[in-house]
Amino acid sequence: MRWLAALIAIAVAAPALAVLPDEMLHDPRLEARARVISQQLRCVVCQNQTIDDSDAPLARDLRLLVRERLTRGDTDHQAIQYLVARYGNYVLLKPPFERATLLLWLGPAAFILIGGVGVIAYFGRRRVTPDDNGALSAEEAARVDALLREG
Repeated sequence: MRWLAALIAIAVAAPALAVLPDEMLHDPRLEARARVISQQLRCVVCQNQTIDDSDAPLARDLRLLVRERLTRGDTDHQAIQYLVARYGNYVLLKPPFERATLLLWLGPAAFILIGGVGVIAYFGRRRVTPDDNGALSAEEAARVDALLREG
């Protein structure tokens, strides 16, 4: 049971270990701004982690770069835009809604819509049954008899 508690403690604490003490700024306000910015930026190596949570070397470099920009006097927006200029919108966890990212934003909704239409069409076709339970009309029966006599 102790090992389970230890495992849970490690799992919960793991993201906190990504920002190392030597990276932190001495000014608590700047450090807080850096942490907020780091939560908005994607680790381009890990893809689905913020640079604040990632322990990849590139994420560390990006964290240091954010802190450097802030100590130079950049606003939060300027620091973020500096990284976007270097790495593109991909570095943002929430990319802007623009023409280049239209598929990213609308793609999931389009797939759900297309899938829903497909499901409705599939089950709609299965419900259609002839009114006469599959019996042939007189004309169809005569045609079948003619074909059978020929063959």
